[in-house]
Amino acid sequence: MTQHLYFFRYSIAVTIIGLICGYLWGGMTALILVAILCLLEISLSFDNAVVNASVLKDMDKKWQDLFLTVGIIIAVFGMRLVFPIVIVAVAADLNAFAVMQMALNEPDQYSQHLTDAHVNIAAFGGMFLLLVFLSFLFNEERELHWLDYEFKKHKQLYWLGLIEKKLSELGKLESIEVIIALTVLLLAQGFLAEEARLSALLAGISGVMLFVVVDSISAFFENEEEGENATKVAKRSGVMGFIYLEILDASFSFDGVIGAFAITKDIVIIMIGLAVGAMFVRSITVFLVRKGTLDEYVFLEHGAHYAIGALAFIMLVSMVYHINELITGLIGVAFISLSVISSVRYKKRQKNDLEIANKA
Repeated sequence: MTQHLYFFRYSIAVTIIGLICGYLWGGMTALILVAILCLLEISLSFDNAVVNASVLKDMDKKWQDLFLTVGIIIAVFGMRLVFPIVIVAVAADLNAFAVMQMALNEPDQYSQHLTDAHVNIAAFGGMFLLLVFLSFLFNEERELHWLDYEFKKHKQLYWLGLIEKKLSELGKLESIEVIIALTVLLLAQGFLAEEARLSALLAGISGVMLFVVVDSISAFFENEEEGENATKVAKRSGVMGFIYLEILDASFSFDGVIGAFAITKDIVIIMIGLAVGAMFVRSITVFLVRKGTLDEYVFLEHGAHYAIGALAFIMLVSMVYHINELITGLIGVAFISLSVISSVRYKKRQKNDLEIANKA
């Protein structure tokens, strides 16, 4: 237990400081709101941490540490404070200082501006996350779909295994995930009011373009000639992996920032709560990497990507209909829980088959 807590020492410290700051800012009410926001952020982002870990595990320790230090600064101050201010500044045609004053002194107006920009934010983030999910689903190199146990001559399905295996074979089609994502975007923007369609379409296409650019540059580094200095290639791959993780975190944080205003309009409380939540997401990510949890629970990555797919769908639907943040969090928890159960069953089945093979 003590070893496990070691990975969360900074998060626990930040939580204590955050709760104290919340109490000093607004008394017991503020303290309770900060605690609620922390729980909301963690529940919404656990699948984010699992996917982060699947990328981070292949990076060296230097980049892992950079993700936990520099990355947390970008996540907290960049995506959860600066970026919403930039969005409101552009949408309301105001300078950043005026928006900051609005956030502190007129939180209702600031919240309304941010809510008005939700359609474009959801289109951008939804398309990026959808491509993350589709890239996993159509990955033809992934082997763990449908397991045929020859020792007991039975077949076991995991995560809709047979369907998933067939879908992965479609990955042979060039850019199949981009084609599907753009089709979904065209269908989704058709449900919007006519005056909002063009901006939503452009925002969604921007999300697609960003994913393609990051993914393409990463692939370029992976395909470097073998004769080149391996250290340089690893370093550049680490850079792209770091950028990819930050963009992924940004896509996850959009709904968290906007959803926080449903709990409180106080920007200071929101900042404290989301900062603590973001810190825990980083700690969970590093914990999963250092403890080899993804290797132990083999379907955890599957569950996280299905949760991302669900979140992408929810973000796109939220362009038209409001969806309670609790639903988003519960769906993520459900997929992660199912992935843990499936992993335990898988390990147990493997152990039983191995015992049978040894006795034979």
